[in-house]
Amino acid sequence: MTITTMKKIMLLMALWSATMLSAQFAPQIINVEARKTTSLNGVWKTTVDPFENGYYDYRWKPMKNGYGADKDITDKTTLYEQNFANERTLIVPGDWNTQRSEFYYYEGTIWYRKRFNFTPTENKRTFLYFGAANYEAIVFVNGKELGKHIGGFTPFNFEVTGLMKKGENSVVVKVDNKRAFEAVPTVNTDWWNYGGITRGVTLIETPATFVRDYYVQLKKGDKNTISGWVQLDGKQLDKSVNVEIPELKIALQLKPDANGYATFECKAKPNYWSPENPKLYTVNIVTDDDVVTDQIGFRTIETQGTKILLNGKETFLRGICIHEEAAFRNGRIFSKEEDITLLEWAKDMGCNFVRLAHYPHNEQMVRQAERLGLLVWSEIPVYWTIQWTNPATYQNAENQLTDMITRDKNRTNVIIWSIANETPQSAERFSFLSRLAAKARSLDPVRLVGAAMEKEEVKPGLMTLKDELSKVTDVLSFNQYVGWYDGLPEKCDRVNWTFSEQKPVIISEFGGCAVFGMHGGTTDRFTEEFQEDLYIRSINMLKRVPGLAGVTPWILKDFRSPRRQMRDIQDDFNRKGVISDKGEKKKSFFIMQKWYEELKKQYNK
Repeated sequence: MTITTMKKIMLLMALWSATMLSAQFAPQIINVEARKTTSLNGVWKTTVDPFENGYYDYRWKPMKNGYGADKDITDKTTLYEQNFANERTLIVPGDWNTQRSEFYYYEGTIWYRKRFNFTPTENKRTFLYFGAANYEAIVFVNGKELGKHIGGFTPFNFEVTGLMKKGENSVVVKVDNKRAFEAVPTVNTDWWNYGGITRGVTLIETPATFVRDYYVQLKKGDKNTISGWVQLDGKQLDKSVNVEIPELKIALQLKPDANGYATFECKAKPNYWSPENPKLYTVNIVTDDDVVTDQIGFRTIETQGTKILLNGKETFLRGICIHEEAAFRNGRIFSKEEDITLLEWAKDMGCNFVRLAHYPHNEQMVRQAERLGLLVWSEIPVYWTIQWTNPATYQNAENQLTDMITRDKNRTNVIIWSIANETPQSAERFSFLSRLAAKARSLDPVRLVGAAMEKEEVKPGLMTLKDELSKVTDVLSFNQYVGWYDGLPEKCDRVNWTFSEQKPVIISEFGGCAVFGMHGGTTDRFTEEFQEDLYIRSINMLKRVPGLAGVTPWILKDFRSPRRQMRDIQDDFNRKGVISDKGEKKKSFFIMQKWYEELKKQYNK
């Protein structure tokens, strides 16, 4: 075998491992809540397996009868060293780090097992759906391995028609959250690597041919044309599909092509969605034996020079960054109520926009933001130093981007798909991210594409964005920490900004740390007074930024990070929140609240 041939084989294997693989793997089913479902959430048996003995034998080869087989131990003469029946439990959805103290820092494999009673419906198909599992999940049903999913924040599903039986069934999942250099994100981040089945698990039953996916939004550049498509899944792909928006008196009958795909356009005059008027319409996608109902809003989003136009009107994005970490208990969010708590804090501060960093947040977070009138920046975890020349790493990133857009493309509040955060410049990085930007636009031509880039000081006191990536993004979006990582707050008073491109500017991060209740002088780091003064000076500096169209300070709430180790100050928390991890509002919160009230009056004249 030649070296060239070997390289080709290795490349194919790398690409293979970066995707979801199995005969049972099925394309993502969207809007799961609108389907006939059975929840598998709740108590699951678990086995800790740091050496992955339940999957690989001592020669590091996959075993036929590993833990995924989920065999009962009935014969006392049989040698066994693992038994789910005797194991402790974890709650799904949820992270293992905060459920059991011994897993606080754990990175590795934990096996999950759920047994449940189920009766498959005759002539129906069944799918096993996961909202997310961090980071690599290998799934078994009734002892059969279905396949693998890689990526900690995007949904995936397998078809299990014919594998589910009447009576007791078993689902086993090997979840591994070990970090890897070739992964997305890579080994180095500034947030907690929560392991586990972190979002809900659901059985979905569908007709033999069903509505798997659809897109219903205003046509790009046209406020009075609703356009979209419907994708059927099954053997009878030529059946008629109706698209109905009763309140707008829209009733369309579509005839899909041989692949089950149908497009449509129709004139309409909807009441446009906006933060001030988060109007949603009931949309029904109907076949002779399937009905999927969604709540969808209609708005336009575009740029014009340095302005962002929402429904043709200039808007200022009064934002805040958010991590998907629950208030008060500080674990991975697992309920709609926990989503709403964070979003209502943002609303209380005066926000009309949230940056959901640094990965796709759960679907309910996006949907609840839509109902509350909050615009959304949605992001994939291409974070810091990714392996730009690794084809498998690129494919992984593209998969996560595709899954994010597939799930949320009908959420009208999503206005920016972000492809990266604070990535070091190079030709290889530019190629990698340019491909992602093109992919995002091919999947969704309506929304804007952005990335959190980094500022540069061209001479003392003069800042700019000098990043080739800005040529392929729709906005000049970047992080800057003048006064925290770059000097003291007084430096903000001496800084001005200049840009060579006429695009809207979004400051995607700024701020500094403070411990709630810790007081001192304005130059004493980690005090509320230091953070307050930094915010006051930062706002005055930002008012001098030409083309400023939005800001998202870092961050709404203190969040866990193993990088933040200073005892009695950080204690494994990044303290840049304007609200503490216990829900206490710091002085900086009220500084932002006051500025946002001023901006609201200015732009709503």
